Amino acid sequence: MSEPTLSSQRSIAVPQMVDFLYLEWLGKPVWMWLGFHALVAALLAFDLGLLHRDKEHEIGIRESLLLTAFYFSLGLVFGAWVWWYLGPQAGQEYVTGLVVEKSLSMDNVFVIAVILTSLGIPRAAHHRVLVWGILAAVLLRGLMIGLGAALVHQAHWVLSLFAAFLIYAGLKMLVSGAEEEGDFQDSAWVRWTRKAFRVTPELHGQRFVVRKTDPATGRKALWLTPLAFALVLVNGADVIFAVDSVPAIFAITTDTFVVYTSNIFAILGLRALYFALAAMVDRFAYLKTALAFILIFIGAKIVVADTFHLVDVPPWVSLVVTVVLLVAGVVYSLWRTRGEQAVVDERDARMEREAEARGRA
Repeated sequence: MSEPTLSSQRSIAVPQMVDFLYLEWLGKPVWMWLGFHALVAALLAFDLGLLHRDKEHEIGIRESLLLTAFYFSLGLVFGAWVWWYLGPQAGQEYVTGLVVEKSLSMDNVFVIAVILTSLGIPRAAHHRVLVWGILAAVLLRGLMIGLGAALVHQAHWVLSLFAAFLIYAGLKMLVSGAEEEGDFQDSAWVRWTRKAFRVTPELHGQRFVVRKTDPATGRKALWLTPLAFALVLVNGADVIFAVDSVPAIFAITTDTFVVYTSNIFAILGLRALYFALAAMVDRFAYLKTALAFILIFIGAKIVVADTFHLVDVPPWVSLVVTVVLLVAGVVYSLWRTRGEQAVVDERDARMEREAEARGRA
């Protein structure tokens, strides 16, 4: 029997590659997962590699809002494709998930602002922490969504646990007060992190790690700078918030592709959203109340629709309720805090000067 020629080997390899791309993984063809990750890689390269090559560049509110609008619009365009290719229900679930995750990420932004301000990180260095924080968040969310998908598909009753947790988290958010900046420095998480790592008292430019003498041993050792310490705390905060957001999206849909893509698109715009929200943090005093009601609504929907089968709640109803609650929280916050912007600006300027002074000390 004659040996297969090079051209015949190539003709065999091409159909095999095509067959591989149409193999199902987590309920969707491989080409859909590869295509989405290629899109994410291109966006990260464009944002981080082209728009912000200057490490000292400080993003202003206008640029922050434009980038936020760009990422959210792109997320909606991707949702239109999901609607067209996977059907109206998948499209509605994707858009609902995107809005819910973007809403919950706003609360995460406020916590990140407290972390960076408390540690005296200059505003020009905030974007560097957020760059690596977003990359880590994408990986962490992927792992948590994979674990959540495995649990949900193995035992559907896990959704009922998610629902109970969301209702509890929403009620807890309603009764808990806002976290004060002074309380943050004394939190158990910060104290443990400071004990677990060597942290320099001063910044070293844009560096995360430096090598210097350890007073305890007299030998050279690796130390984290406050910039790296902030990154550790930001990633820890994202894990804590993912405990709320991952059950919330699975309570909307169990389609792993829809869950993952809506989550990642919400995270990609988080860095851009940060600089606009951080500058107006006190103008959104009642946003947490709206987020609490969103969590309670999503949990209650699972209880009445999936656990007890009392009412069938269409995806568009979840989307409308989520948007109405979010818009109401934003509008009411802005209305209640009208006229306070001048006071806020003066206070922020003072805090910025104090943060820069601590960074130089």
